[in-house]
Amino acid sequence: MGKKNKIVPVNQADLVALYRKALLGGMSIATLESTVERHLKRLVATDDLESEASDEQITVIKKRIPLPVRVGAALVPIALLFVGLFLVGSAVLPILGGYMTTIPQLQAKELVSPLPQEEVMTLTPVVVSQVTENVSGRPGFAFEPEILDTELDYTNLLNWFSDGALPQVAEAHLSSELIEYTIDIPKVDVFDARVKVGGTNLNEGLIAYPGTANPGEFGAPVIFGHSVLRQFYNPSEKNPRRYNSIFSYIMTLTKGDEIIVKTPDGLTYTYIVQEKTEVKPTDVQILNQQYDSKSLKLVTCTPEGTYLRRGVVTAQLVSQSGG
Repeated sequence: MGKKNKIVPVNQADLVALYRKALLGGMSIATLESTVERHLKRLVATDDLESEASDEQITVIKKRIPLPVRVGAALVPIALLFVGLFLVGSAVLPILGGYMTTIPQLQAKELVSPLPQEEVMTLTPVVVSQVTENVSGRPGFAFEPEILDTELDYTNLLNWFSDGALPQVAEAHLSSELIEYTIDIPKVDVFDARVKVGGTNLNEGLIAYPGTANPGEFGAPVIFGHSVLRQFYNPSEKNPRRYNSIFSYIMTLTKGDEIIVKTPDGLTYTYIVQEKTEVKPTDVQILNQQYDSKSLKLVTCTPEGTYLRRGVVTAQLVSQSGG
């Protein structure tokens, strides 16, 4: 493809002055026009040469840049796009996977009433709600709903329950007043994790719900722990924030996996996972104690990194040693 000559701008006043000077000097019009044409061609040729030189310089500079740098510069936008997609996917996929696969398998089945539905209706007492006056003097609820404009902190166990208070558990006679003990879950690399009996701060350790059984006793210690997205899982004892993610993988436990509890008096209890399930956040029946067996319950939020449901792992005591 041939090069397209550029139009060289010429000042009109200078051109008129040139023609006047040539005519006064006795130069013919034909000679003048021929001279001007040659001059313009030289200007165009000079401009083309400068343009070619500039293009060649750019090409030389590009060739001097190392190939890895040129390739890297071209790949950076693509790499950033994939990094963004990965980050979004890592946050969304666990939730979608939980809804599509895990939750349908683990949801606790609803209890079936032993009575026919029509009989249940006849036995159900009629409750008449009392209408009270609110602050404005109009009929309504005794207490106006409170709207929270801040995100709840789920490292605080109080926020795990709908009314912001710990449900009361009917305490059985406990053989000892344990303050804390440790737990190992080898399958998910959790070792020497601190379990505090009572309290609400899940950043400082796991919490055994007050009023539930001690390890090795009839009933079940119900142990709560925080979870985050699995890519942030770090249960190492050297991690100062280990308890922020320590239960992120407990819902991957399967039947037969070991959970080992060690108490300060030298006793070691080995539990074997029996089952796992998911329940609604409002379902406090997970705290119920069944005193015909010695078991253990681990509780966390699921899918990990969210607060949509509660995952519960139930294990059975199989051996005791030490003491």
